[in-house]
Amino acid sequence: MSVFFPHADFKRIYQIPTEFFQQRGLTVALLDVDNTLTTHDNPTPHKEVLGWLERQRNSGLRLMILSNNTEERVAPFAEGLGLEYIADAHKPLGGPLRQALGKLGVRPEETAVIGDQIFTDILCARLAGCTAVLVEPMEPEPMAFFRVKRTLERPILRAYRKRKGRG
Repeated sequence: MSVFFPHADFKRIYQIPTEFFQQRGLTVALLDVDNTLTTHDNPTPHKEVLGWLERQRNSGLRLMILSNNTEERVAPFAEGLGLEYIADAHKPLGGPLRQALGKLGVRPEETAVIGDQIFTDILCARLAGCTAVLVEPMEPEPMAFFRVKRTLERPILRAYRKRKGRG
């Protein structure tokens, strides 16, 4: 399987059932922020995300934010949710992800990385040996950089869906 293919995909993060984590022996979920928990630069998560986070906490899943965004963006967002975080994570590079695993005292095999981008979130998870979970972006990004990345992701998504029998 390609390092760009997720292990699983869902439309929205709040559609990932608790059983998904339990059946795979996952005890930790590292969460992206923008376009995964909320829209870009939005200071509050989608209301359904709040319920999902609470359900996962109640099930015993440990949650932490792992974001490439800045400390100024991530800190207040994470603190508002009562979550630990690592900002400026430089995904797909693995240093901050390994730091998160060490801080939480878990192995990659026990960890899911959930995000909306193939070249950051999914590649980072796959290279580290974590479960890679792709969610669709909550909204299209207006910046040219993201439009280029989304264009480059399309053939990978087509190949992934074809392999999964959905293409």
